[in-house]
Amino acid sequence: MSIGNVNSALMAAYQYANKTQKGNAAEKTSFADTVKQTAESSSADRTEQYVEYLKQRYGANVMVKNIGHDQRSVDNFGASIAGFNNVAIAPNIVEQMANDPEKAAYYEQKIQKALADFPKHQAIASMNGFEVSSYAVGIDENGVVHKYLTGDLKPEVRAKIEAKIKAEQAAKRERRERYQELSEEAAEKRRELAELQYHQQLMSDALQKSSLVTDANYHFISQPQMSAAAAAYESAISTYSSSTLGDI
Repeated sequence: MSIGNVNSALMAAYQYANKTQKGNAAEKTSFADTVKQTAESSSADRTEQYVEYLKQRYGANVMVKNIGHDQRSVDNFGASIAGFNNVAIAPNIVEQMANDPEKAAYYEQKIQKALADFPKHQAIASMNGFEVSSYAVGIDENGVVHKYLTGDLKPEVRAKIEAKIKAEQAAKRERRERYQELSEEAAEKRRELAELQYHQQLMSDALQKSSLVTDANYHFISQPQMSAAAAAYESAISTYSSSTLGDI
């Protein structure tokens, strides 16, 4: 059969399949089945022709490829698609569909439903703060249907998250600065207390040696404010550290 005759037969097959699908939805005649009845095409030719038929039927970007199940493969696939009408079918499944009308009808129904489900998935993503930028239906080598959505946070949602993170970071900085301030004040009070204790000891030693005090041990007692202040700062440091610095 010449190329011209094959093309004429394929066009007639497509028109017939399209007419049959519109006229009787309950008894669909697949393009692959019609092509086998009207042209002596090889299996490879029928597969190629069938993919073209799927593109026409669904108005979709139909790809013959098997998407891996690992995250890297899924991410790479997501980065390669655009829009909301993408279909990826594993090579062995496409071949089955092109040569088996029952397989074709089965998987075409799966594809149709998955594409029709997109608005629902888009709405769910939107309610959770995401904008969907692309959508695809995939059928893997085992005949399992997968749905792929790519997208990002809505600008207003991202802005709220970034504002929250900045506020948390500012609060942590403030806690660190306050802790540093308390630590420095406590250290200063410890130095003052040590200096006072040193001079107290000098005073006690001097009075003890003085002729004015010969019959008793002499103890110099300072005003209690200094030691009380140091203790208070130590307590504040301990409390602040255990209750607020755990988040830093």
